Amino acid sequence: MLKTLETQRSWFRGYLGEWDAVDLRENERRVLIALKALNGRGLVDKIADISGLAHSTVMRAALSLEAKSLVRIHERRATRVLLNEEGMQYSESGLPERRLVKTLMEMGGEAPIGDLLKKAHIKSDLAAIALGWLARKGWAKIDQREQKVKLLKEPELGADERLLIMLKSAGTLVVEDLDANLREAYKMLKGRKIVEAHEEIIREIELTNEGWSILERGIEVIEEVTQLTPELIITGKWREKKLVKYDIGAPAPQVWPGKKHPYLRFLDEMREKLVALGFKEMNGPIVEMNFFNCDGLYMPQDHPAREIHDIYLVKEPEYGDLTPYRRFLEQVKETHECGWKTGSRGWGYTFSLLMAARLILRSHTTAVSVRTLISEDLEIPGKYFAIARCYRPELVDRTHLSEFNQVEGIVVGEDLTLRDLLGILERFAIDIAGADKVRFKPDYFPFTEPSVELSAYKEGYGWMEFGGSGIFRPEVTLPLGIDVPVLAWGLGVDRLFMMKAGINDIRYLFTHDLEWLRKKEMI
Repeated sequence: MLKTLETQRSWFRGYLGEWDAVDLRENERRVLIALKALNGRGLVDKIADISGLAHSTVMRAALSLEAKSLVRIHERRATRVLLNEEGMQYSESGLPERRLVKTLMEMGGEAPIGDLLKKAHIKSDLAAIALGWLARKGWAKIDQREQKVKLLKEPELGADERLLIMLKSAGTLVVEDLDANLREAYKMLKGRKIVEAHEEIIREIELTNEGWSILERGIEVIEEVTQLTPELIITGKWREKKLVKYDIGAPAPQVWPGKKHPYLRFLDEMREKLVALGFKEMNGPIVEMNFFNCDGLYMPQDHPAREIHDIYLVKEPEYGDLTPYRRFLEQVKETHECGWKTGSRGWGYTFSLLMAARLILRSHTTAVSVRTLISEDLEIPGKYFAIARCYRPELVDRTHLSEFNQVEGIVVGEDLTLRDLLGILERFAIDIAGADKVRFKPDYFPFTEPSVELSAYKEGYGWMEFGGSGIFRPEVTLPLGIDVPVLAWGLGVDRLFMMKAGINDIRYLFTHDLEWLRKKEMI
């Protein structure tokens, strides 16, 4: 019967040994020899010290040896603890309560609190802590009425003090390697904030039987050459050197090339899709005037959204120049006061030109739409969009930021209806946010009628509200010189990305988590 390939490999391994020493690289040999000196098992740091190799070089060699079944790599999470500055001081002079009890014994076992603290050189900011631990450990009794301290017993060295001494000597210790008493002492010292701790992964390398077999047959470190230089060729020394074979299967350090942030890629892709749908991009300033942000949208000047809790006011300068827009300004003013020629009765108040010129931070991208509607470059029919930064004094939580992005869109043309708007929004949510289905419900905005709120659903994510939309009211369009319907929407693009990327906290869009940024796939 013919042997299988694996059977043949096993036979050759048994005949020739698992791996011949000739197949080992220089650094692999150094690691094996270091492990032999450590009786077959040792920490990576210890192996690095003995072999003279860098930590990363030891790990690369160990991974290669593990692939050859010559070593095993053991990993465990550990808490490494060390003394902070205050802890170092206590390791030299002793814990405050130890200094107190030592002084108390020298004073005959009883002393006034003030005298005891002064003689023990305990500062006022440490007095309460020192006296508290003195009583808590049962070393002495504090008589508050007589303001005296009485010794109860001559204390032995506690576990917390022993740990201080050990840390002073060793510099750092692994909590998991300590006995139960010392682990409790670590918790006590950590609570007193005199030690620092951080999590790390401890790696140990252990020789396998095959590794021991290689060492028993004898290996020596042979200097290897990774590059054939002109000097080696001219001198002929290349004959004496061992040239390293290139191993394409050998582990290599990870390289993280530079790339665009996942969220910025999403914004670029959304921009490309909108352009592909025939939309043109519109732009506007971040520092805006109330006229474009509110007045041109038929939002009354006494509307609650005008208050400082909903809009950031610019401190200096306070006002902008509305002179170039005087014609539109007069028509918007009359519309607010009495309805002008829109068929509306207006809001019935005295419009303030000064308030219209007030500078603010743009609170929504609809301000860009107003600028576009009065632009000489406006095309009718036409489709426009903007992806812009907006600012509102929001309470920051998992779904709100005070600084956020919106995607704004308007469609200008004759015979446009609400059905056209709903169709655009549905396609937008499904194609760009990756939603499975959408739903609409009536809403209210001062500048649109009818007004619609868009929510979308994605399997495994749930429902999320994206923003509002509607058809601009005549009180908005007619004063701006537009006599055809205008469909408009403003959606939270941050939330669109959250659904697309499966993120549940909007603050994670601006995370510094390099692991997430490196591994986040293209969306």
